[in-house]
Amino acid sequence: MDNKLKIIFMGTPSFSVPVLEGLIDNYDVIMVVTQPDKEVGRKHEIKYSSVKEVALSHNIKVFQPEKIRNDYEPIVSLKPDLIITCAYGQIIPKVLLELPKYGCINVHASLLPKYRGGSPLHRVILNGESKTGITIMYMDEHMDTGDIIASKEILIGNNDTVGDIHDKLSIIGKDLLLATIPNIVKGNVNPIKQDDALATYAPNITREDELIDFNKKALEIYNQIRGLNPFPVAYATLDGKVIKIYSARIKENIYTDKKNGEIVRIYDDGIGVSTMDCEIIITEIKVEGKKKMAVKDFLNGINKEELIGKVFNED
Repeated sequence: MDNKLKIIFMGTPSFSVPVLEGLIDNYDVIMVVTQPDKEVGRKHEIKYSSVKEVALSHNIKVFQPEKIRNDYEPIVSLKPDLIITCAYGQIIPKVLLELPKYGCINVHASLLPKYRGGSPLHRVILNGESKTGITIMYMDEHMDTGDIIASKEILIGNNDTVGDIHDKLSIIGKDLLLATIPNIVKGNVNPIKQDDALATYAPNITREDELIDFNKKALEIYNQIRGLNPFPVAYATLDGKVIKIYSARIKENIYTDKKNGEIVRIYDDGIGVSTMDCEIIITEIKVEGKKKMAVKDFLNGINKEELIGKVFNED
């Protein structure tokens, strides 16, 4: 291991934190590049990225360009041996790709060439995939199209949420990267070109992706709920209020005489809703203006029978 290897790390969300911490523990991280600070809430308070918080705690220089394609000189001046990115959020310009001695590599949260793009963690669950993983790749001028250096696959459980996959893959990403860097430095890698014909894309999650359509099959809705839990969370509306839905289960009841989205039954722990093919039972929610809670607790404070026959998204 070359502890004197000078590394610049580029990343932004919490997913990137274990990767950065692993690099700090083993190498000389001379700069962290992350997205600009954001204003959040009604008070417009400044919020640092998760990666910036870690960098500051280790007294590492932080650089936050609005557009790295136009503002990269501070990186060039440091002459890094290696640039590593993980969920940074901007395309790296050619001048930086060609800068480091050992190249620019990316830690990506999918089994490339599947799920290139900004939200692979969510999309694999939304699409009902049975496996995903981490890919370490050389970067080029396009999004997630570079040659593959290493990868590691994991299975997705039927009940796994995006939060579960996020936590598993962030650690796997760190471990796989730390195992791969020495081979990159020694030249002991055999990069594999991606087959573009097999590529799929994972566009960023939009507000439309979050709205549950009960005209779909129950399994699709179930995958949507777990694929957006705990962030940004699927939702529907009822009685004019937004209901965020965190968890559910499927029951093979079929209601041919009910509307899709209609509340058809109340259980001890959930609300049964009719879908295109069978019933989905919602078990954890957050009603607009209230805290997240189990549906069994929500039901304790209302007249349960009044819910029967109400229809989601009809207001």
